[in-house]
Amino acid sequence: MSTYQAPLRDMQFVLKELAGIDEVAKLPGYEDAADVWESILDEAGAFATGVLDPLNRVADKEGCTFVDGKVTTPKGFKEAYKKFADAGWIGLPVPAEYGGQGLPQLLLGPTLEMWNASNIGFANGPLLNQGAIEAIELVGSDEQKNKWIPNLVSGKWTGTMNLTEPQAGSDLAQVRTKAVPSGDHYLITGEKIFITFGEHDMAENIVHLVLARLPDAPEGVKGISLFIVPKMLVDDNGKITEANDVICAGIEHKLGINGNPTCTMKFGEKGKGAVGYLVGEANRGLEYMFIMMNAARFSVGVQGYAVADRAYQHSLEYAKERVQMSDAATRDKTPVRIIQHPDVRRMLMWQKANLEAMRALSYYTAASLDLSHKHPDEKVRKAHKAFVELMIPVVKGWCTENGVELCSTALQIFGGMGYVEETGIAQQYRDVRITTIYEGTTGIQALDLVGRKLIRDMGATATTVIKDMEKFAKEAAAHENADVIAIGEALLKSIATLAEVSQWIGMNAMGDLRKAFACSVPYLKLWGITAGGWQMARAAKIAAEKIASGDADPFYAAKITTAKFYASHVLTQGAWYKRQIIDGSGDVMTLPEEAFELDRKMTVTA
Repeated sequence: MSTYQAPLRDMQFVLKELAGIDEVAKLPGYEDAADVWESILDEAGAFATGVLDPLNRVADKEGCTFVDGKVTTPKGFKEAYKKFADAGWIGLPVPAEYGGQGLPQLLLGPTLEMWNASNIGFANGPLLNQGAIEAIELVGSDEQKNKWIPNLVSGKWTGTMNLTEPQAGSDLAQVRTKAVPSGDHYLITGEKIFITFGEHDMAENIVHLVLARLPDAPEGVKGISLFIVPKMLVDDNGKITEANDVICAGIEHKLGINGNPTCTMKFGEKGKGAVGYLVGEANRGLEYMFIMMNAARFSVGVQGYAVADRAYQHSLEYAKERVQMSDAATRDKTPVRIIQHPDVRRMLMWQKANLEAMRALSYYTAASLDLSHKHPDEKVRKAHKAFVELMIPVVKGWCTENGVELCSTALQIFGGMGYVEETGIAQQYRDVRITTIYEGTTGIQALDLVGRKLIRDMGATATTVIKDMEKFAKEAAAHENADVIAIGEALLKSIATLAEVSQWIGMNAMGDLRKAFACSVPYLKLWGITAGGWQMARAAKIAAEKIASGDADPFYAAKITTAKFYASHVLTQGAWYKRQIIDGSGDVMTLPEEAFELDRKMTVTA
């Protein structure tokens, strides 16, 4: 069984050379980041390997238990959570006034990656704390901020996000949970499902952020409000007084992430309702919840490739040790380690290249998020905000879909041994599968990309980003290094395909939205491979210039080789996606609904 080791060298390279942490550290309030970011990586890597990794397999086997409304997390989770909280990891990006460290969002990229790669079941708990903190910080009252945030930051309490109901999955217009005014608070009644860490034994209180409807609320998504509904009621001094009318009715038995309790929550089962407090203005709950959802969607994107990186490390270790068959290129019949076989090497390179591209795009997006919040120039802030909004569905959708494929590839390297649980690689395949589903399926992300991000502003943001990528690709294609030239030329072709397809979708959306939406997922993936290729090309150019200046670090040569593999094996998929989207969109809705069952009906002839 392999032990997870954080890829610190690549993380350092991406943070410094691609995401520009030195520039981010110059933003107001982030000055301390310049002195601490490298030590944070080292400490996080040690925590992931030493504390979280040993619990990963235990959590999968043991799972969570549910008895009489109480959830017990796997052995070691409670102790690990206390260590995690005491080390200050929850408050990494939270302002110091609430007990946090006030560091850039950019540093969430590598730390989230480490937590999720080492133990995704555990990582989902503190991940939601940060979303709850951000939502209350941005739209809560001063009283709410001071009452709830410090204890969420310290880990004394945890946070959740309560959206989904049995009849309302991604269609939140159908939310039925009710909120009735009662003095200085509201009484909440209803049921929510699939609530991550909705009940557990790791903290003394759980702060639920709940979507519900007021009695006079308009229909649809415009009539949803956001409420703080704590598991335990708290007085004005922050002291717990009594239990609220909030219960866990059960936990799900799942394909993976077994260390993560996925709960059914009921509000108001014991009496007239659970006490809740309105956050922000009435009927703007969905807007506020998107604060948490966008943070969660970025985090889940990181989850997708983080679990895949663990699987890659596991398959690489196995390939170096497993001896099978002789090398077909020699006459020697002695069996060799399977890493020497070309197809195994192809699968390892496929994982490595895609992982590096996803890491780079994710960190780059996180840096842009910091710039959108802190840059002194409003025009620059606005441009970065538009970029982040465009990239969030891409990071979430592409990185998770890719993560599933890479875990499958890692399992393939194990052969039959990968299909049995003893080797442990099957757990990564099971764990990663949820990432394409929760916080909005890939289809939802693709509809967001096409409907809200491409069509709404008539392609203005997409065009700007495409032009920025094209400008760099032309520079790379004119470089003096032959490998960088080849990578730049491949990137130019992918960018041209993306531009053509974007224009086609925009034009067709004016006449037939279904046709524009029919292949929105391939369009999202095309964005992912192209934007990832952009970052890989940037990395290759920097590496080539480091080598040219006399730096003999073998990391740079490996970076160029990996980027060249990405150019020839990944960027070339653009032509395939173009064919699906432009030529194939019309085929998606052509077959009548009733025709799907024709092959199951027998024709009787006389």
